[in-house]
Amino acid sequence: MTAHQFAVIGNPIAHSLSPQIHQAFATQFGHNIQYQAHCLSVVEWQQQLEQLLHHGLKGFNVTVPFKEKVWQWVKNKSQRAHAAQAVNTVLIEEDGLTYGENTDGIGLCRDLLHNHQLNLQGKHILILGAGGAAKGVILPLLATGPAQITICNRTEKKALDLVNQFRSSGNIDSIKPHTTSTQYYDLIINASSASLNRTLPSMPNIVIDNNTVLYDMMYGKAMPYFLQWGKQQGIHTLIDGLGMLVEQAAEAYQLWHGVRPETTKLLSQLRYDLSMH
Repeated sequence: MTAHQFAVIGNPIAHSLSPQIHQAFATQFGHNIQYQAHCLSVVEWQQQLEQLLHHGLKGFNVTVPFKEKVWQWVKNKSQRAHAAQAVNTVLIEEDGLTYGENTDGIGLCRDLLHNHQLNLQGKHILILGAGGAAKGVILPLLATGPAQITICNRTEKKALDLVNQFRSSGNIDSIKPHTTSTQYYDLIINASSASLNRTLPSMPNIVIDNNTVLYDMMYGKAMPYFLQWGKQQGIHTLIDGLGMLVEQAAEAYQLWHGVRPETTKLLSQLRYDLSMH
């Protein structure tokens, strides 16, 4: 039986753990799949992608910098993808039509609620950053029933745009960087790329204590810079984005195959592998 073809597209892509994750999921179910990473040209990505589809792709994942571009390209899209204006998972339907989904927010919530046993109901959440990563997680986070989500971004207008976009879905507001916040935040999520540059994201002056949870969407061998800062502040619960990566992949796998993989063992294995490199 020929293997079903799946892929992840991005630029750069060599660092991607997605092929390893999806092959591990396939092994759980005895599915025969081939999953490859493809680095597409930022200019000619569409022609290159259509060439891949021509060779029989059943679905693909999308990472930086193509999430917004593919959102415009897909024929049909889910409510979550529509709200995020970004797509990270595409299903090629039987009739050849493309269906775009965004599993990032569900992956984040699954990591917080299931892997870390957090309850977000009635909690105050601060999101740092207002780009595609933030936009992709707001709707699923609002669905967990927080008291309030506050956005802080270096460019205030982008934060206000997100508030206006999601206001009808729940309690959401914004705060300017470096202003003093009177609000205590239970959970602070770094959705900016600041940790890549080993800098802190733009944020308000905040009250944090031992009960504050810090989350950075970045992950790697070393603890993300934002979490290192949190550790220095005496914060106990520091979570990187590896769980979000695995959980969003499990959601994508379910969309393609109709079954959701078990993630706990794989997450432990990946964590161990990262620590060994």
